Amino acid sequence: MELFKIGFLTITTFDLLDILIVSVLFYYLYKALKNTIAVQILFGMVIIISLQFITEASNFRSLNWILRTISDVWLLAFVILFQPELRKLLLLITRNPLFRLFVKPQISASLDEIVDAVKELSSKHIGALIVFMRSQNVQMTIDTGIPIQALISKELILSIFNTKSPLHDGAVIIHNDMILAARCVLPLTSATKHGSKNLGTRHRAGLGLSEQVDTLVIIVSEETGGVSLADRGDLLLNVPEEQLFNIIATKLYEQ
Repeated sequence: MELFKIGFLTITTFDLLDILIVSVLFYYLYKALKNTIAVQILFGMVIIISLQFITEASNFRSLNWILRTISDVWLLAFVILFQPELRKLLLLITRNPLFRLFVKPQISASLDEIVDAVKELSSKHIGALIVFMRSQNVQMTIDTGIPIQALISKELILSIFNTKSPLHDGAVIIHNDMILAARCVLPLTSATKHGSKNLGTRHRAGLGLSEQVDTLVIIVSEETGGVSLADRGDLLLNVPEEQLFNIIATKLYEQ
């Protein structure tokens, strides 16, 4: 349906919808990349795409071909150079409440087993990392560990993190009611402190994964026995034992 004309351009309803969708995409891209050098590259891409559109409309074929070639190479370089920022954008999208309507964790039946195991690990000062998958796949992290594919139980978690077990050093990945893998290696955050507290390797690993992927990570400190939660790049230290179940359940099922 034609709405109006601007010079030689005919604007239709679909054109306005197309512009709206592109504007929303650029907004979220800018929001994820602001305060980074990547946003300067993004603005450069926008300028080139705009010039490409103008030269195509003006029938400058040679100039348009040059700009089209540059934009293709620029886009590829952008994806390669700024993978962390693009992961941050995808994480922002998957945290949208609308997205969560379609992807919900199904771990309620096993949460008691997990919390009981965490409490016992905490009381014995046994270090642990337990990762809950949410809306994003963490296959690359799973591939760094040993496949388990077993139903969750308190006894299994305790045996994995037993200091004499060959699987204890690393993280356990949980999805729905299954332990997918153990001894998984998590990426470390660049942060070394949380407030005035120095972060150990376990806390940096749990926080690092939560910054990159939509996961909830339980961290049990070997030194203090304290239980912390890493979620969306935030760290909640020393969660009280009596609140642990409710806080984890809320974070897993929040919309």
